[in-house]
Parts: sequence; C-alpha cells; structure tokens
Amino acid sequence: MAGILDTHRTGRAGAVERIVTVWALLGGGLLLVVVTINVLAVVGSAIGVPLPGDVELTEMGVAIAVFAFLPYCQMIDANVTADIFTAGAGPRMLAALRALASLIALLFAAILVWRMYEGMLDQRQYNYITTILQIPVWWAFVPILVSLLLLIVAAVVNVAEAARRTAKQPEAGQ
Repeated sequence: MAGILDTHRTGRAGAVERIVTVWALLGGGLLLVVVTINVLAVVGSAIGVPLPGDVELTEMGVAIAVFAFLPYCQMIDANVTADIFTAGAGPRMLAALRALASLIALLFAAILVWRMYEGMLDQRQYNYITTILQIPVWWAFVPILVSLLLLIVAAVVNVAEAARRTAKQPEAGQ
C-alpha cells in the first residue's frame, strides 16, 4: 500500500495527493462491497432467500464511489481530453490549457458543492428515506460533499502547478 501512496509531489500538494488517493481507494472498497451485496442478492434469490434493500444500497454505494473517484482523476490529470486539437501546441500552450481546464473543474466543483449541499439540506428537512431499509437519503450526500471538496482542493493544486509550468515554458518560436 505504501507504493500506491508514494507521489511525485511534495509538501502540501503531496499531502493532498495522498489524501485524494486514499479517498479513491475507499471508493473502490465501497464498490467491492456493492458487488458483494449484488452477488449475495443474486445467490439469495436463486436459493429463495432474498436480500432486502440491495437496490437501495447499490444506488447509494455507486453514487458515493463515483464521486470518490473524481478528485483522484483531477489530481492525476486523468480526465478525458481531445488531444487532436492540441497535437501541434507547444509546452507553454499545453500548460496554459491545463491551467484553464483545472480552473473550469474548480468552478464546476464549487457549483456542485453549493447545489449538493442545498440538496442534502432538502433531503434532510423533508426526511426522505429509502423505501425498504429506511435509510435517510441525506446520509449519502455527506461523503459526496467530501469528495467534491477534495475535488476543489485537487483542482487548486493543479491550477497552481499548471500556472507555474506556463510561466516557466518559453514562448513558441523562441
């Protein structure tokens, strides 16, 4: 496990990268739990012992896990890109585009935190619960909000690093 948490970043950026990596690994662990629940539900149905609430747990677990992966994808620059448009761009332009992309991710994450927080408050205020297991729906919002806050921090790190790279790169044609 120590090898997974070794990063090329140091200082605060390295700490952020390690936290984001652990968070993504927890999301992966949650997905394993969801898969186990689904296997038990299928096997249980086959032998006449159903697993109540398996769909509810799957919905909440997958949603939480997906959000847990977002900060990691941002941190390691694993988001989808259209390289065909930047194939001829120089290092300075690529660094500037990375800074812009990270800034956009930061803005979207901030909007998502705001809206998801409001959604969580609504779910809590109106006491929405799952049908079978009676789990409060707002509980799923808490780790999702943590993921979005980590996404913001990862985007800030990426914006700062890309801005530094942009400043260090020579102009095209020099």
